[in-house]
Amino acid sequence: MKCDICGKKIEKTFLNKIVGSYMRNSKHKKKVVCPECQKKYGKEELLTKL
Repeated sequence: MKCDICGKKIEKTFLNKIVGSYMRNSKHKKKVVCPECQKKYGKEELLTKL
């Protein structure tokens, strides 16, 4: 899986869960965000980038 903002590959745990989070954009589609982008941008900035 890749981050929808920066395009980096997102790691998975041994239970096949991503190390990051899912966010929904304005069209209610699930998007994947890596931890680095979560640290770099605030919630409002992430929603506008998705």
